[in-house]
Amino acid sequence: MRIISAQPGDVAKLLAFREEAAVWLARLGSDQWQRPYPAEFLLATIKAGTVFMVMDGETTAATITLTPDAEPGLWTEDELSEPSQFINKLTVARTHAGQNLGGRLVDWAGDRAYRDAAKWLRLDAWTTNEALQRYYLRQGFEHVRTVRVGGAVNGGPRVSGWLGQRLTGPTEHGFEDLTE
Repeated sequence: MRIISAQPGDVAKLLAFREEAAVWLARLGSDQWQRPYPAEFLLATIKAGTVFMVMDGETTAATITLTPDAEPGLWTEDELSEPSQFINKLTVARTHAGQNLGGRLVDWAGDRAYRDAAKWLRLDAWTTNEALQRYYLRQGFEHVRTVRVGGAVNGGPRVSGWLGQRLTGPTEHGFEDLTE
């Protein structure tokens, strides 16, 4: 399998990919990703060069966003002064579930962040999705804290405020990296 940078023409495919994940999450009883994601936001991150796709032949098997930009209001100024990269929107196609693609993709992100001189690989996970939080703990992340207020709408509850981090470092992720 190979990792490629997403292109503007991938927007519809990636939105459908996210919708598939939202349906699966709803079946598990999670409210994560139940609101449609704005296409213009996805297009902006693709144009910024921060969206990547794992390809299995011609099939998109997984996707991740890796960015130097933190979600506003989550990390302290001291934390933000440390070189970091942030992952979000990690999604694995249901057809490829159970193959550790997510774990390998996190390793790839940690390796890439390390090569970009970042000390930390950080993320914010859905506050109510405890299974996802346990998943990230198994991937070597440490829970930093949970931010419960300061959401995007009127400073209300934050839906994605479980913060985790792990040190970056070289890894053997096993992907053919075509992103550089």
